[in-house]
Amino acid sequence: MSNELANLKIDKSIDARGSACPGPLLEAKRAMASVPMGGIMEVLSSDKGTTEDIPLWARKVGHEYLGSIEDSGYWRIFVKRNK
Repeated sequence: MSNELANLKIDKSIDARGSACPGPLLEAKRAMASVPMGGIMEVLSSDKGTTEDIPLWARKVGHEYLGSIEDSGYWRIFVKRNK
């Protein structure tokens, strides 16, 4: 699964590393407007809570949470824009 995620075509990448919760989620919400319909947004976050916050937000608003990859000291979280 993580290999497939690593090879996704990313339309927008948000680097929220070093930002504490809810910073990464707020940045993702703002940035999603600039992602094309059906496009993929990647959020980089060093806050473990983001790996729970973003999937919950994505489901709530109708986007598709694709998964996350743990890298050295941070997570790469992938969301597909559906609306």
